[in-house]
Amino acid sequence: MTSFPPPAKIELESVWHALSTDEVISRLGSDRQEGLSLAEVQRRQAEYGRNELMDSGRRARWQILLDQFRNVMLIMLLVVAAISGTLDILDALEENTVSVPKDATAILIVVILNAILGYVQESRAEEALAALKNMAAPKVRVLREGKVMEIDSPDLVVGDIFFLEAGVKVAADGRLLEAVNLQIREAALTGEAEATSKTAEKVLPIDTEVGDRVNLVFAGTEVNQGRGMAVVTAIGMDTELGKIAAALQGVEQEPTPLQKRMTELGNRLVAIALVLVGIVVVAGSLYDLSLLRELVEVSLSMAVAVVPEGLPAVITVTLALGTQRMVKRHALIRRLPAVETLGSVTTICSDKTGTLTQNKMVVQAVATSSYRAKVSGNGYEPKGEFYDANTDEASALYERQLLLLAGALCNDALLKQHAAEWVILGDPTEGALLPLAVKGGIDLKVLQEKAERVVEFPFDADRKRMSTFYRSESVSEIPATAPYWMITKGSPELTLERCQWRQVGHAIQPLTLTDRQEILAENDRFAAQGLRVLGIAHRYWSELPAAESVESSEQDLIWLGLVGILDPPRPEVLEAVATCRTAGIRPIMITGDHQLTAQAIASQIGICGWGDRALTGREIEKLTPAELDALTPQINVYARVSPQHKLRIVKSLQRHGEIVAMTGDGVNDAPALKQADIGVAMGITGTDVTKEASDMVLLDDNFATIVAATEEGRVIYSNIRRFIKYILGSNIGEVITIACSPLVGLGGVPLTPLQILWMNLVTDGLPALALAVEPGDPDVMKRPPVKPNESIFGRGLGSYMIRVGLILAIVGISLMVWAYSYTADHVEGGLEPQRWTTMVFTTLCLAQMGHALAARSSTRLTIEMNPASNLFVWGSVIVTTILQLLLIYAPPLRRFFGTYLLSGTELAVCIGFSTLVFVWVELEKLVLRLFNKDHALKLLE
Repeated sequence: MTSFPPPAKIELESVWHALSTDEVISRLGSDRQEGLSLAEVQRRQAEYGRNELMDSGRRARWQILLDQFRNVMLIMLLVVAAISGTLDILDALEENTVSVPKDATAILIVVILNAILGYVQESRAEEALAALKNMAAPKVRVLREGKVMEIDSPDLVVGDIFFLEAGVKVAADGRLLEAVNLQIREAALTGEAEATSKTAEKVLPIDTEVGDRVNLVFAGTEVNQGRGMAVVTAIGMDTELGKIAAALQGVEQEPTPLQKRMTELGNRLVAIALVLVGIVVVAGSLYDLSLLRELVEVSLSMAVAVVPEGLPAVITVTLALGTQRMVKRHALIRRLPAVETLGSVTTICSDKTGTLTQNKMVVQAVATSSYRAKVSGNGYEPKGEFYDANTDEASALYERQLLLLAGALCNDALLKQHAAEWVILGDPTEGALLPLAVKGGIDLKVLQEKAERVVEFPFDADRKRMSTFYRSESVSEIPATAPYWMITKGSPELTLERCQWRQVGHAIQPLTLTDRQEILAENDRFAAQGLRVLGIAHRYWSELPAAESVESSEQDLIWLGLVGILDPPRPEVLEAVATCRTAGIRPIMITGDHQLTAQAIASQIGICGWGDRALTGREIEKLTPAELDALTPQINVYARVSPQHKLRIVKSLQRHGEIVAMTGDGVNDAPALKQADIGVAMGITGTDVTKEASDMVLLDDNFATIVAATEEGRVIYSNIRRFIKYILGSNIGEVITIACSPLVGLGGVPLTPLQILWMNLVTDGLPALALAVEPGDPDVMKRPPVKPNESIFGRGLGSYMIRVGLILAIVGISLMVWAYSYTADHVEGGLEPQRWTTMVFTTLCLAQMGHALAARSSTRLTIEMNPASNLFVWGSVIVTTILQLLLIYAPPLRRFFGTYLLSGTELAVCIGFSTLVFVWVELEKLVLRLFNKDHALKLLE
């Protein structure tokens, strides 16, 4: 009978990469040959749980819905509905009739719709963990009780022996026991695009970074090639993937600037309503207690008038329209409030590769013994020139051609044209040598058809070189001095070590110490420019060496030259960075690439100056939060950083009051993206987890798209301010008009709650939606960002609303007094309350139409603006006016809303009074313009 190791307390925090395979097996209480017993599996499942990511801290759907009713404005409306409904029911009981409380029902419908709107937005918020769970392997092959079996991945336990093969997802973190040509794609976890070669034999230092732990495998990664066997060292939330999930759940979602401003707006409006209600009820009761019922009705109308019921819907639609415009600019918005937050962004932290750069390796410079030149070109397109050459002598050009020929043949990549785009199939660095050869006049197609490769020594990480052998007679461009031609390409330093000769023109000369120093100095100059440098050498052979003689064969080489390669900046990025500077936005580069490369690109595109300091991940590791805070205002380039460093950088910038947009593509970027005010995921290279954690997805992975989206965000915020000043200016006028009704001795309430809801939802809502699509100011990106703590009433918006509200109130009260007197003295049959209240209702509604036309611009008169630039405003004014007239002249609507059939004269009076608001706002623009106060008006935008 097979015996299994006794149960042991597992040391889950062991540094598995620093232990031998035997030590790991021993500590985990497992067996390489037999695996775990089924009894031990059950015991460990009971003790350590299942191999799955746990969700903690997310709100249930019912909690999200309940939270909507904690909004202070909705609470006030619910109280108003309750009181109004109670009064209507009491009236019905007194009159012994049955009727539906129209005002209370209408208010409840509005409250429920607003709650549903908020619920729909919030319930979509956090799905990142679901995407993380989808990365788990569904099935896994394990060794238990000496038998190989297939199980569900959640059933894995620590100590299980599991098997890996090409195409499978790794189900848990593990220490490799065997690895045969095993390569695992860990881009989702580490951000490294190339598959990592794995080995079981190595024992690594304790402080080895996760991405360099070649003897470990990690949950959620994918086997690219080869096979292997590993022992499970961590499951579920203890895996590296689980740690990311925990970090993701640990990031608290801060409300956006717009959400903060809307909360502030709601609190202030409710406070104002309560103060006004208190004043009216107390003052009126002291004057005449018998007016209490009338005062309560006035108070209810005031409370409804204060709350802009249509505002949440208008803002939601505005943001939704903004997302549609952003999609056309290659930015997909996942969370609506992010649209406005973009307008407040003060710092954009961007990755380098593919976002600021083309993600295409392009040769920038070449150097041989006698020839040096720069190379032009765009991407992989085989068009370009050699310029700034030091010589055009035939012997030097021969050196260059031999270098280009060798680079094209010592190469496993392919250059292909797909439609209008040239692409590289294979490694992009060596692929860059193919268009270079074409730029030098080499016909790649002919060369690849004729050249006969006979032997290859593949690249490996230890040698940092590769070599290929061709039959000399198949390469007509070289002198056939021997049957075989060997080309070696790789690290300049390590390739140069193997050289004893150098190519000078058509001759081969000994390589002196001075020559070596000059080549290394040239290599350093290339590296200082941020170039990735390859060294190329060659040698002639009379017979092919043995396949296992790599070390001895790569000796006594002839040096050909250096090739400097760079992933160049995107052409549009330079202008985008300049736009950021003009707009007061600070662009920052955060990359895992080499410091010199990062500085070179950053200085080219204007993110930093030549010689400015760059901070590395290793340096960040040693800094305390306070020390990092002292440096972040000065540093614009961060190199060799890990996702954990990204998270620290974001938090540091936020502690300085910055509104941060952060880009990311790997799974482990998700916490930093969630922490940022705007998390920006890559649409092409980004993982599902990153996209789910983000607020915005770049469909083209382009930095310029972030800047374009920021511009759109600023336009949207300007439009939000525009329709808020329109809506609340009108509401202030309504409230004052209602409050003054009992004070001027008029009987009854001029506006019922139902009529106020109509005004707030329809006569305010439709024009407000039209103002939301007002074209942006051409100078919107020449202003500094909106301050994060700026009040929604800031930059003169509050005073504007009060001024317009007072004018609207004066117009409304004047019309109210005149209409009350007119109906009392001149209408046959005496006072008709519905007649004068209908005139007040109509005048206020039509006055808002004039205000909508004037509110399009804070600086330009309406007659100065092109009507066709926003036909929606004119359309909304016409449609709303027609609807308002239907409330008066269509009998069913007249009965439902309690209006009165006005005569032509009465309607003309209403129209005359209503135009005064439009005239006032236009005159205000003229007066401020005359006194050179245009700047004060622009602040309102």
